[in-house]
Amino acid sequence: MKSTVHIEYCPKCGWMLRAAYMAQELLTTFTTDIHGVTLIPSEVSGRYRISIDEQEIWDRKREGSFPEIKELKQRVRDIVAPEKELGHSDKK
Repeated sequence: MKSTVHIEYCPKCGWMLRAAYMAQELLTTFTTDIHGVTLIPSEVSGRYRISIDEQEIWDRKREGSFPEIKELKQRVRDIVAPEKELGHSDKK
C-alpha cells in the first residue's frame, strides 16, 4: 500500500502556497511511489509539519526552518522508495 504525505501548515501565517508548492513537487517526483499529498490547515499558529502516514519527517520549529525542496525529496525518498534516484536533487 502506498503512503500518503501530510503537510500541516499555518493558514494565518500565509503558508498555504508554500505547502501547495511542496505538494506539487512531491507529486511530480513521486508519481508512482506515493498515494497522494494531503494539505492540512493547522489550528496551531506557526505550525509547519510534514509527515508520511504517521511518521513525522519535518517540523519547522524543531528544525528551525522550512525544508529546502531538495532535502524534503531526499527524506520522502528514503521512506517511500529508497532505491529511487533523484537526479540533481540527490545527495552527493
